[in-house]
Amino acid sequence: MATLCGLLAILMWGALALLGLNTKALPPFQLLFMCFLLSGSIMFCKRLVSGQAIFNKPTLSTSQWLMGITGLFGFHFCYFMALKVAPAIEVSLISYLWPVLLALALSSKANFVRTTVGGLLGFFGVSLVITGGAEFGLHSQYTKGYLLAFSCALIWTTYSWFLTRSKSNVDDVGWLSFAIALLSLVAHSLLEVGEWQLDLEQWLGVLLLGLGPVGGAFYLWEFGLKKGNSKLLASLSFAAPLVSAALLTAAGLITWSANLLVAIVLILFGAIVANKKPKRVSNGITSSAINTKKPR
Repeated sequence: MATLCGLLAILMWGALALLGLNTKALPPFQLLFMCFLLSGSIMFCKRLVSGQAIFNKPTLSTSQWLMGITGLFGFHFCYFMALKVAPAIEVSLISYLWPVLLALALSSKANFVRTTVGGLLGFFGVSLVITGGAEFGLHSQYTKGYLLAFSCALIWTTYSWFLTRSKSNVDDVGWLSFAIALLSLVAHSLLEVGEWQLDLEQWLGVLLLGLGPVGGAFYLWEFGLKKGNSKLLASLSFAAPLVSAALLTAAGLITWSANLLVAIVLILFGAIVANKKPKRVSNGITSSAINTKKPR
């Protein structure tokens, strides 16, 4: 069940591009403020429905506050800043190194090589989706953007790895969301000029994003990593841009290509390779024999 929740978060992130179409005109930090405000409200709604005290204070430690804020706000801040100084394709591809890094961080010594191979296969599949099979190259004039994009990968890897070790309550994502909303509002006031008179379609877009990929997905991701198969989720994270391409194709916004089919095969095969358990070498000794007491 927990792994399915994590998978649902990945699917939500895959729907980000389609659900965000109505909010393209909004400045990114303004949009982030509104979405995380909705994300925090999910905590209150859940507590109200379950009969819990609505305003129970957070149980987060100082390190959990710092890691949560760095992960949720730091990732988005670096991503938006990277898009200002580097092409979107390169930024997206570099930031999507995080599933590879997370899979490696969660792998055991016995499974490290297999995890590396599986991760690289998945990453190559993602590159086909993001670049569309076109030639890809890095250019020195965009170095700052590339470094910011790589910071995104490191931040989200570290945050996700921390979640697998942390004992925090999943509900506390709501309190973190309010903190991120406040920081986003500050960033918006310093860096952007916004328009707060939204039309109905824009409000609908904000609502769907806040309940889904830029809100509700963070609760599901934390629950999935804490209680589910975190290694499998790391591998399946490569599917998010593939889901995005499939949804945009279904909506008639982009055309289907053979690259998407190849990407599906690579991502699924990479997940299988990375999560295949190594064979145990028994050397002819069974576990029952090992546990048998020696006669006195």
